[in-house]
Amino acid sequence: MIKSGRGLLALAACIAILTLTHAPASAERDFTELEDQPGFVPSEVDEQLPPQFQRQMVLYRTTEPPGTIIVHTSERFLYLVQGNGRAMRYGIGVGREGFQWQGLLKITRKQEWPDWTPPSEMIARQPYLPRFMAGGPGNPMGARALYLGTTVYRIHGTNQPHTIGSAVSSGCFRLVNNDVIDLFERVPVGTKVVVRQRPEL
Repeated sequence: MIKSGRGLLALAACIAILTLTHAPASAERDFTELEDQPGFVPSEVDEQLPPQFQRQMVLYRTTEPPGTIIVHTSERFLYLVQGNGRAMRYGIGVGREGFQWQGLLKITRKQEWPDWTPPSEMIARQPYLPRFMAGGPGNPMGARALYLGTTVYRIHGTNQPHTIGSAVSSGCFRLVNNDVIDLFERVPVGTKVVVRQRPEL
């Protein structure tokens, strides 16, 4: 029985090693089943992101002029082009499967502590959601919002900082509140926003 037990333990260890070996190196955080939490107020500890998603200046090659926002949906990063081959990079949450998109828009409006009116499609999925929620710390729109063209999409904050790096939204791009405040202060209305599904080659 002892030999048999050891054999089972060895087999389990092999399976675990094979599973880890074949797991993708850049496994994405999966919060696709996570629902919105209106009224939840994150703590400062909640706002601490993994190192790769923390706001930082990075080397970045692009033909877009300084001041342009470039969103890489697949990478879960938003870049604010600085020029001289550099950009400010922010970790973001993106649209879940079926809600991702790409295109070229401009920021048409900016709002501090925006109100939230969930679209009908979101209410159909989550009937418990309020039909309207005033802006504030517990609002899922977070501390700031940058409205994209005439669409329903926005770059905004969040009261769910643990979802940064995941595909969980209904097509908007979410940042932790400290990061969206930083971005809000750096860009004016009229800023060009490029949304890409795949990295440039």
